[in-house]
Amino acid sequence: MLSLQINNQPVQAPAQSPLAEVLAQWPALPSQYAVAVNGQFVPRHQYSNFHLHDGDQIDVVVPVSGG
Repeated sequence: MLSLQINNQPVQAPAQSPLAEVLAQWPALPSQYAVAVNGQFVPRHQYSNFHLHDGDQIDVVVPVSGG
């Protein structure tokens, strides 16, 4: 079992979980977002192949438009 944090909220996930699987189970996921793991942005096309490790910090960032 992995102990993770998504936006500073503790989350548990099975070992070897890809990022896409963890995000799919997070209820607060907005419709438009970007993701960083341990401070490094992960391209959306890599979410299914990006495997998480115990203690990873996941930040879900919502884009803001305006000037």
